[in-house]
Amino acid sequence: MRQKDEEKKESIKQAVIKLILEQGFHGASIAKIAREAGVSPATVYIYYANKDDMLREIYEEYADQAYFYLLGIINSNMSGKELIDTMVRCFYDYINEEQRVFHFVEQFSSCPSLAGNCRETRGCLEVFKLFDELKEKKILKDIDNVIVYSMLFNTVKCIHLRYGESGEKAQLQAALDQLVEVLAETLLLPDTTLSNLVR
Repeated sequence: MRQKDEEKKESIKQAVIKLILEQGFHGASIAKIAREAGVSPATVYIYYANKDDMLREIYEEYADQAYFYLLGIINSNMSGKELIDTMVRCFYDYINEEQRVFHFVEQFSSCPSLAGNCRETRGCLEVFKLFDELKEKKILKDIDNVIVYSMLFNTVKCIHLRYGESGEKAQLQAALDQLVEVLAETLLLPDTTLSNLVR
């Protein structure tokens, strides 16, 4: 059995993202992926059983990346509003800095035949767990986690697509500021801090 090489695997993942963004899922064949990654098609099969497994595994890894990034920056001394502000701005920064990965994840998750075969990502489950802990600590109102998730993350995505990619910096900052205010008023109970939240 041939030995795995993390550098080659990373090259394959980057080739998958590049080709799917350029040519779509059907245009990204194993042969094209291998050529773009600078490896043989046989090498691709050392890491992945087939194309579907490869796409699913890469999607799940990158879908988790943003959530764990956010969870890693939360400080237990933040007020509820500081938490929301941090999550909004850091998620926006993540999207902006990792645009290729973000667009790959968005494209994959909007395709039911692909995303339907994926597990709910660990990162998403951890974010939902955080929401539940915030509710238990009387920081977050008792609102369904799917609604909280949608209000927070989907709105940031829309702001990025509307203002971030067009370079309208003043409108972008105003929209992020306004989003933080709306989310704080809508989601938080009065006088909230994270000081008792253990992560």
